[in-house]
Amino acid sequence: MTLSTSLPTVAEIARSLAADPGRWIDRVRLSVPERWYERLHHDSRHEIWLISWMPGQSTGLHDHGGSRGAFAVALGGLQEDDLHGRRTLEAGDLREFGPDHIHSVTNATRAPAVSVHVYSPPLTSMNRYDLTPDGELVRLATERADQW
Repeated sequence: MTLSTSLPTVAEIARSLAADPGRWIDRVRLSVPERWYERLHHDSRHEIWLISWMPGQSTGLHDHGGSRGAFAVALGGLQEDDLHGRRTLEAGDLREFGPDHIHSVTNATRAPAVSVHVYSPPLTSMNRYDLTPDGELVRLATERADQW
């Protein structure tokens, strides 16, 4: 008999943790000048981040340096824009993406939001981008994880 020892996916981890505020609510900080974030877990397979968002706060257009990931909205609502369009995500919603995904995430509401983000493998870098008026993607900078 073979027993399954499969590990949870990044989506399963994000959804589970976002649905259990008792595990993170006391850590959340709301800051008007910039987004607040804390890494909750890091090992060789994945890392988990908790992020709070005040109205109008945004990541800007970025990738995850080749890591795949998922994020779940735990409280409030967020908007994701990628090269294919826009999605509105509310508490309980999940977004999973592959290693080549480029997006921006924004709190476009009038209330704070909280989300849980999981990446595998752990982030080593993130590239920042801009779109030209013609829709051309331009890489602006690369941020290394050891600088965060």
